[in-house]
Amino acid sequence: MKPKIGITMGDPAGVGPEVIVKSLLDPGVLSLLDPLLIGIPQVFNRVSHALELPVRLSLIKRVASGLRPRRQGSGVRAPHAGTLPIVHSGELGDFEYGNPSPEGGEVSFQAIKIAAQLALDGQIAAIVTAPISKYSLHLAGHSYPGHTELLSSLTGTENYAMMLLSGAYRVVLVTTHLPLREAAASISEEKVFRTIEITDAALRSHFKLPSPRIAVCSLNPHGGEQGIFGEEEKRAISPAVSRASGKGIRVEGPFPSDTIFTRWSEFDSIVSMYHDQGLIPLKLLGFRRGVNLTLGLPFVRTSPDHGTAFDIAGRGIADPGSMIEALKLAARLSAG
Repeated sequence: MKPKIGITMGDPAGVGPEVIVKSLLDPGVLSLLDPLLIGIPQVFNRVSHALELPVRLSLIKRVASGLRPRRQGSGVRAPHAGTLPIVHSGELGDFEYGNPSPEGGEVSFQAIKIAAQLALDGQIAAIVTAPISKYSLHLAGHSYPGHTELLSSLTGTENYAMMLLSGAYRVVLVTTHLPLREAAASISEEKVFRTIEITDAALRSHFKLPSPRIAVCSLNPHGGEQGIFGEEEKRAISPAVSRASGKGIRVEGPFPSDTIFTRWSEFDSIVSMYHDQGLIPLKLLGFRRGVNLTLGLPFVRTSPDHGTAFDIAGRGIADPGSMIEALKLAARLSAG
C-alpha cells in the first residue's frame, strides 16, 4: 500500500500551491504515494484554473481524532480517479500573489498545525511542506524562524536538525535561521555534538548506512588557525568531534569550509555551523533537486529547498523539480 503523504499549502501568495499541483500531475510521484492536500481549496482551484490543469478537489471532513476514513481500514481515499482530497485549513479572503499578509501567514500556520496532528495521530505517514513566508508568519503573530522550529514546538521535539540533500550530497546544519552574529554566538560543544549524533542516527535509519562517515566544518577561516582567527574550534567544535568519536561515530574535523566541500565523495554527510556555509555549495551542485529533511521529529517531514518566490508567484513558471524530489523522498522514507 502506498503511504499517505500530507502536503501543506504554504503561503497562498507564493509558488507553493503551483508547484504542488504540477508535482501531483507527475505519474512518477503518484506511483509512490497517495496525496492529501492541507490548505484552502480556492487557492488550489485558482492555480489549476489559471494553468488549465485537470485537477479536481474533494473536501475531507476533519473530526477530533483526525480524518474520517472513506472505508473501514483504508484511510482516506479520493472518491474519483484524478481527484485530490483536501483538508480545509481555515478561511481566506481575496489575496494578491507576491504580497505577504497576516491572513496568508495564519492559514499557512493552521495547515502545518493540522498536518502535524494528523501525523501524530497516524492518519498520514509523512508531511511535505510547501514554502511559507516567515514575514507573513510573524505578521500573523507566530514568531517562529521557520518550519523546523515550528514543527519541533508542535511535537515537543527537543533534539532536531535540518538536513539538506541533493542526490548523494547531504548537509546538516548546527544553526538554522539566525542572524550570522547570533549563529556564531550560539555554537556550543553540546549543540555541535547533538547535531553530529542526530546526523549519524538519521544516516543509519533513513538511508540504511551501517557505518556512515561524517565531516564537520569549522566556523572560522582556516579552522581558526589555533585561535588566531577565533576560539570556537578549540572551545566547542573539536571537543564535540572528539566526544562523538569516543561514542563510536565515524566523524572527522573540524575542517576549513573552503576546502571540505571539495571532498564530498569521502563522506556521507557534512555538518555545517550555519545556514549559508552549508547551503551555498549544496545549491550550486543541485539547486533544482534540493530537499529539506527535518531530523529528529516523530514523523518524516520534507520540503522543497526553495522559498515562496514571491517575485514569480502567479505567473505559472515555477519549477516543480524540488517539490517532486521532496515528495518522492517522503514516500521512500515513510515506506521504510
